[in-house]
Amino acid sequence: RVWMDANLLDFLKTRVALFKNISEEKIDALIKSSRVRTFESNEAIIEFGKEGVFLGIMIEGEAETSFVDDGGLRHHVVTMKPGDVFGEISLMTGDRTMADVIAVGHCRILLIPQAQFSLMLATNPQAIKFLAKLISDRSKKVGAGQAGLASAAFRKSTDPYGFELKADEPMKLLVINCGSSSLKYNLFDTADEQKNVRGMVERIGSDKTVHACVVEGKEIRKNLPKGSHENAFASVIEMLLSPETACLKVKGEINAVGHRVVHGGEKFSGPVVITEDVIEEIDALSVLAPLHNPVNIEGIRAAMKLLPDVKHVAVFDTAFHHTLPPYAYLYGLPYEQYEKKHVRRYGFHGMSHLYVSLKAAQQVKRQFNELEIISCHLGNGASICAIDHGRSIDTSMGMTPSEGLIMGTRCGDVDPGILSYLMRSEKMSPDDVDKLINRQGGLLGLSGISNDMREIQKAADEGNQRALLAFKTFCYRVRKNIGAYVAAMQGLDVVVFTGGIGQGSSGVRSVVCQGLGYMGIEIDEEKNKRANGFKEVCDISTDTARVRTIVVPTDEERMIARETIRALSMQYVSRIIKSQKPFQIPVEISAHHVHLAQEHVEILFGAGHQLARHSDLSQPGQFACNEQVALVGPKGRVERVRVLGPVRKSTQIEVAMTEQFKLGVNPPIRESGDIEGTPGLTLEGPAGSVTVD
Repeated sequence: RVWMDANLLDFLKTRVALFKNISEEKIDALIKSSRVRTFESNEAIIEFGKEGVFLGIMIEGEAETSFVDDGGLRHHVVTMKPGDVFGEISLMTGDRTMADVIAVGHCRILLIPQAQFSLMLATNPQAIKFLAKLISDRSKKVGAGQAGLASAAFRKSTDPYGFELKADEPMKLLVINCGSSSLKYNLFDTADEQKNVRGMVERIGSDKTVHACVVEGKEIRKNLPKGSHENAFASVIEMLLSPETACLKVKGEINAVGHRVVHGGEKFSGPVVITEDVIEEIDALSVLAPLHNPVNIEGIRAAMKLLPDVKHVAVFDTAFHHTLPPYAYLYGLPYEQYEKKHVRRYGFHGMSHLYVSLKAAQQVKRQFNELEIISCHLGNGASICAIDHGRSIDTSMGMTPSEGLIMGTRCGDVDPGILSYLMRSEKMSPDDVDKLINRQGGLLGLSGISNDMREIQKAADEGNQRALLAFKTFCYRVRKNIGAYVAAMQGLDVVVFTGGIGQGSSGVRSVVCQGLGYMGIEIDEEKNKRANGFKEVCDISTDTARVRTIVVPTDEERMIARETIRALSMQYVSRIIKSQKPFQIPVEISAHHVHLAQEHVEILFGAGHQLARHSDLSQPGQFACNEQVALVGPKGRVERVRVLGPVRKSTQIEVAMTEQFKLGVNPPIRESGDIEGTPGLTLEGPAGSVTVD
């Protein structure tokens, strides 16, 4: 530490090009929030396939960077020497580390945490430029195998999507999920998840209030007097502090509280640190979720009152569906109803759909953003979501959770004319209609027995015709929606079942999937019967099925905890940015462009033609060319579209959303280069034309 205080600032300023345009004050602050570590000969500093959590600066000694190819041969990339930077690719791209960094003899390294790295980039655009060029130069040394290395690194990782909760410093996170008469909670310990605790206070507001807490597999139950959500939350803190659980010594050990909020409207597209302004916004959205948001606010206020010095974060059920395109979220009502009253599809169960689809991607060992997934959250509340290359593009629940599938007591999709008919003929009030569609319908209304699928299946087995009809109607709606979403995504890789029914009912899964073999969905009935969807991820597909069908236990609370950590990191960076003097961040917008394979260059511009550089782009190694082409679609054309160099392995066309209609195509929104299954166009050049399929 003495050596670091005396010499490190000068070393970074004079020997490390990354810090060339960063002030000494900022470098000094960076040093104070980082740490110096020593490594000995052959000790791994960074391992292939691991998550990137720090930027390394070599201070003394050397390290070798290398990777192993598919044939098992190790390839040297670069030798890290004093002043060199490493670990930047994983931090900037989000990919798993694609190389091993191994110490050559004794070396000393400055480890800059991920949060500090993000802060450095956010406040210094020149640092981004330096690192982008560094990545480009190193990528050239890896060569064409870089994509394969990224894929291999992903497959090797045991936790590619960060389900193991990690923070720069150990944290204890309390997650709260408030219902109208219940309060679920989980206490996560990022230092040792064996110490995680979960519990629930049920029947809040009645004389039969019960608090159940599970610690290390042991359940502790206590009867509570009649009270409010505030009383329920007080009992949670009391339980966590009690000698019986020994979870906390003082309540100040809780670092943050994550709250599930059902409706975030169009305002909230991600987690947010709660302030009074945020609470007011959530309250204003209560008109869209009158059964949920007011209760969520009760839980927030109760928690903030008892834990006033802790950061509280709201995580929204609707946020995952913010990627729905307008044609998927608009209803066929006058547009003014959307503009003035915000009438549109919002979707729910977002945390569950995101969690189980990520777990499914991990199960099939493929990148989440290259898959087409249908997630079926089937429980007392039920919804289906189409997830196209990492983005929710459609979901069955709408402006409220009442739309879509048949549920426990909700009717799901219904002809709106029925409701106006009943209001006239039965003199029903709006409250009566609300009760009919939300509390008297669904499985309960159809069967006349129960809203519990287990009881309905039992009655159907005993010959009850209404129970059988309720079961078949429920399954049919799920199957019909799966078909619709295959059409919406124009393909399918994975079907996921989750929720109480999805995880627990092999009968529902079997009937839903019957007859879908032509879509590639084929389940092994023996695997399906044996699947314990509450304990583990189960692949119930046949060995030859084109589409994998997977049962995944959902864990919304873990996702809320993960999003809470993310929100706190974002707030830290945001606060620092806002404290800076005004500075410029360069932003580039690309409306349309074309990447060409060499064979297409020659067809469009003549035999032997080579692309001519017009100007360099900010992306390392990329340049705009003199050459331009016309795009021709089924409906129209777009002239003078710039070609970008260098040549690619395959031709790729990118257009702006506003040009889709003009051309007559409907390409999906995806990451650059992800063109499988997208529509084609014709390219016209001075020497000829090419039709891309």
